[in-house]
Amino acid sequence: MPNKPLLAFDVGGTTIKYALLTPELTLEQTGSVPTNKNKDGQILKTLLELSQKFNHEYELAGIGISTAGIVASDGSIQYAGPTILDYQGTPIKARLEETTGLSVFVVNDVDAALLGEAVLGAAKNAKSAYCVALGTGIGGAYLANGQLTSGAHGTANSLGYTLFCPKTQTNFEQRASTLSLEAKLAPFNISVKEGFELAKAGQEPYLSLLKAWAKEVAQGLSNILLLFDPEVLVIGGAVCQQKDYLLQLLNEQLALLLPPGLCQTKLKVATLADKAQLYGAVYPFIK
Repeated sequence: MPNKPLLAFDVGGTTIKYALLTPELTLEQTGSVPTNKNKDGQILKTLLELSQKFNHEYELAGIGISTAGIVASDGSIQYAGPTILDYQGTPIKARLEETTGLSVFVVNDVDAALLGEAVLGAAKNAKSAYCVALGTGIGGAYLANGQLTSGAHGTANSLGYTLFCPKTQTNFEQRASTLSLEAKLAPFNISVKEGFELAKAGQEPYLSLLKAWAKEVAQGLSNILLLFDPEVLVIGGAVCQQKDYLLQLLNEQLALLLPPGLCQTKLKVATLADKAQLYGAVYPFIK
């Protein structure tokens, strides 16, 4: 860890979070600003303005950016989809390094979440770890011996698009995301959090709904365990707040899908919540 602070950003669809990471690995000067839907390149403008401001005030050791979208090897946005308008092609790393004179690291947000958990969270000290982020969609990330694996074209671990079912015309994330669970609970006018509480109490149909959803999630997790055999499999996203109960549901379903005793990977829930991406954004400077 450098003896000067690092500046970390987490770029999402609606906000840009930021924080200073001290040499003691604490987050200070945290804040957030709206992306304004990236109108007129607002995201890059904001990153440049804040980077210059913090570098002037604190003499930074480096800058890290966690961001939605696929990040190219040159630190630009290779693919952003419809989530953030006019974001694809944005040369984040090049512009920030040119403007600040500092080293800049740019990484996909799911990758960053796993890196953050490897620094201080559920994957700390693990030689290999896989992260599955359950949210509006489903994302994946794989870390082995301190190195991310993202494939020849940067699109590896795109879990959400796997397990396509011709019969239902749906893929993995359309059946197993937290958004899909939310849709199943909508007719009962309850939230996902409320659904979990009712399921914990054994109330139907919530318990059956949760088990059916967990079965869909486990279908994807079983493939990860068989293909990658990570030491740790970390479940991220807001649903990880269900902690042991979520792990119980998933482990019960995995036991039905996998040969007994074959997979030794330990399932864990993410522990850093929305701070994981900020820590992960500056991972190379820490390690």
